[in-house]
Amino acid sequence: MRAFRVTGPHRTEIANVPEPEPRPGEVLVRVGAAGACHSDLHMIDGPPGSYPTPLTLGHENAGWIEALGPGVTGWEKGEAVAIYGIIGCGRCPACLQGRENECRVIPPGGGIGLTRDGGMADYVTVPASRLVMIGDLDVVQAAPLTDAGLTPYHAIQLCRDVLVPGATCVVIGVGGLGHMAVQMLAATTAVRIVAVDEKPEALKLATQMGAHEAIQADEHTERNIRSLVRPQPGGVDVVIDFVGADSTLSTGASVISIGGRFVLVGLAGGKLRVAPGVGETGIPFETRLVIPFWGTKAELAEVIALARSGRISPHVERFPLGNAQAAYDKLRAGQLSGRAVMLPTAA
Repeated sequence: MRAFRVTGPHRTEIANVPEPEPRPGEVLVRVGAAGACHSDLHMIDGPPGSYPTPLTLGHENAGWIEALGPGVTGWEKGEAVAIYGIIGCGRCPACLQGRENECRVIPPGGGIGLTRDGGMADYVTVPASRLVMIGDLDVVQAAPLTDAGLTPYHAIQLCRDVLVPGATCVVIGVGGLGHMAVQMLAATTAVRIVAVDEKPEALKLATQMGAHEAIQADEHTERNIRSLVRPQPGGVDVVIDFVGADSTLSTGASVISIGGRFVLVGLAGGKLRVAPGVGETGIPFETRLVIPFWGTKAELAEVIALARSGRISPHVERFPLGNAQAAYDKLRAGQLSGRAVMLPTAA
């Protein structure tokens, strides 16, 4: 079968590899769709030894069960499934409570398409415990929900007590994750949604997805956001930064309200100065900084349910598996609208 693999720092290729066989407790999934993520670029660009190579990419996956490994029960061939990508230790307090994204034994980043072969291939083997039923949901829609949907949903869940009717939430970065956050906020809250991005097409998408305000990211961003909310010590109730650059972190810190929630999701390498105060001297008192990671399997089931009800829908750009490199080139250049999804030949 064909697989899109990272073979070393800055090196990827479409390779012919043997079709995998499920081990005890695993299933073989015929991949219908696999999403491309910015974290894949971190793997491609990472220093030698930071990830195992060669490795098939793809931690956002959906498809159909092809075969059951020894000992697997409760599943049938042909069932449509999404794959929860995280594999925790299963023994620590967080894992035992279903929060494998907080596993205290295995560092963040362990899982399917991260430390074992992923779904950018015709077939992938995964532990049966990673499967979530998707029913009649299109696999192309389901695949990006496993990260691009789950991560913003988890971030929103961590702020649910602040996202009350009448509150204001600023979403910085309306890309693969941010456009999902806008939809989820519109579908599950009564807050005012303010989208911020430097690209006009992204702001147009945000408005289509339910944003009440769309603000261009430029030297006037803080002033334009402040025109919508009270001056200091008031401000924005929740800021969710899906970029994480110095400029976006500075914007978030400058508009967050005392007692607000500052959620950092993006991994663009920016640094946030955390010190009590307001404005340029720090962030307001009683502000909580939240750094979420992915989400739980239970939350993924909730995201799937939202999608099946028609209340959220990932905006995707489709690529044949053979054109995976082109998809990553567009992702790196910031030329994608929504999420890139690879379609393996076996689909």
